[in-house]
Amino acid sequence: MPGPVTPIIRTAAKAVVLHAGRVLLQRANWEGQECYFLPGGGQLPGEALDATVRREVHEETGLTVTVVRMLWLREYIGANHKHADTEASTHRIEAIFHCTPSGDPSKLGGHAEDDLQTGLDWVELEKVPHLNLLPHALRQPITALASAEYATGYLGDVA
Repeated sequence: MPGPVTPIIRTAAKAVVLHAGRVLLQRANWEGQECYFLPGGGQLPGEALDATVRREVHEETGLTVTVVRMLWLREYIGANHKHADTEASTHRIEAIFHCTPSGDPSKLGGHAEDDLQTGLDWVELEKVPHLNLLPHALRQPITALASAEYATGYLGDVA
């Protein structure tokens, strides 16, 4: 009988890049479905999270961004979700930052896109609730950024 699974904890930084009432999203094909993700990725050893988000956004989108502030902290504990059989040892912690483009927001095209990435789209905030944005738990908080009344903080263990 196998012993307990040792979790692999991965820290990451994701970006909510806002410009002119729109958010920059990665278009992707994941598990046979068209969907969207926030740009961002894994933290390197010795790298601050704000540096991680700037690096990852530049790699994936070609944009240089300014970090405004951290919005949310999200966890994903694989054993608690749909793919528990294959992701029991997965534990991701993601810091999600509000960022703004430092350069021309129309010049997109990264040099190290994610394997699943099929494109980049500037999406109007009011359209976000109707998208297959993963994780779905981010749709409402991102949409709320269009108003002055939005919450920041811990989102919990959400898929």
